[in-house]
Amino acid sequence: MRILVTGGAGFLGSHLCGRLLDEGHDIICLDNFFTGSKDNIIHLMDSHRFELVRHDITEPLLLEVDRIYNLACPASPVHYQYNPVKTIKTSVMGTINMLGMAKRVKARILQASTSEVYGDPQVHPQTEGYWGNVNPIGIRSCYDEGKRVAETLMMDYHRQNSVDIRIVRIFNTYGPRMAENDGRVVSNFILQALRNEEITVYGDGSQTRSFCYVSDLVDGMIRMMECDNFIGPVNLGNPDENSILEFAEKIITIANSSSRIIFKPLPQDDPKQRQPDISLAGYKLGWKPQVALDAGLGTTTRYFAARIGKG
Repeated sequence: MRILVTGGAGFLGSHLCGRLLDEGHDIICLDNFFTGSKDNIIHLMDSHRFELVRHDITEPLLLEVDRIYNLACPASPVHYQYNPVKTIKTSVMGTINMLGMAKRVKARILQASTSEVYGDPQVHPQTEGYWGNVNPIGIRSCYDEGKRVAETLMMDYHRQNSVDIRIVRIFNTYGPRMAENDGRVVSNFILQALRNEEITVYGDGSQTRSFCYVSDLVDGMIRMMECDNFIGPVNLGNPDENSILEFAEKIITIANSSSRIIFKPLPQDDPKQRQPDISLAGYKLGWKPQVALDAGLGTTTRYFAARIGKG
């Protein structure tokens, strides 16, 4: 098939492009390089079945494709709060443009939504039926509400125009090719540990996160895209829940670091708990994560060590 991956030069997009290439598809990787990097896809450039297009999906685009994976959007607070208007335009106008393309060429389109649609959840763990607890005027809402509107658009194009859609809600994902400067907890902690710097924990560290290794997440996305008669939304993530403090201590051990942990105030609207209920993914897709946290963190730590010359 001919497959378009928007945000294809990003952390998640580049892994998806590589996996789809390995499966024999022709790939169009589209990215505006706000957070994506050519370094993430340089190993794919020699393939005659891989094309790179520099483009911003908030602008219209005409392509003939069979599948669209819509991943384009800054995913870390540091990046999506840098230009919040641009962030929500990417989720809203960008999704409208991609849905318009899917409608015109009769392509199947998968929207990479997020666990952030659940906000600071009052239901634990989070199931797909939970509507969320989101602050519509907070500093994170450019991302949270943008993704919620993207899901609305997907459903409305499906109901009104019979567009063939899929929606996945992605929980915290980690692995090689994460950006060093993205401000997310995995990259922050690993880099601080490798440099033997103080590890910054916000709040008292009791807030929880569930971390899914990137190869597991990509497998779930492809299974969802190729699943017939189920449009979602479906949670994709690892239900193995860890407190942030436990996580920091684990990384200190893996990195053999002398870092000590310091505590700072919790940012506004930072979720206290985040754990996916993935029973629907298991039932509909036969999917569950395979990579244990310690193994995935070991691989990711070695990647960052090589990046900063500590390998």
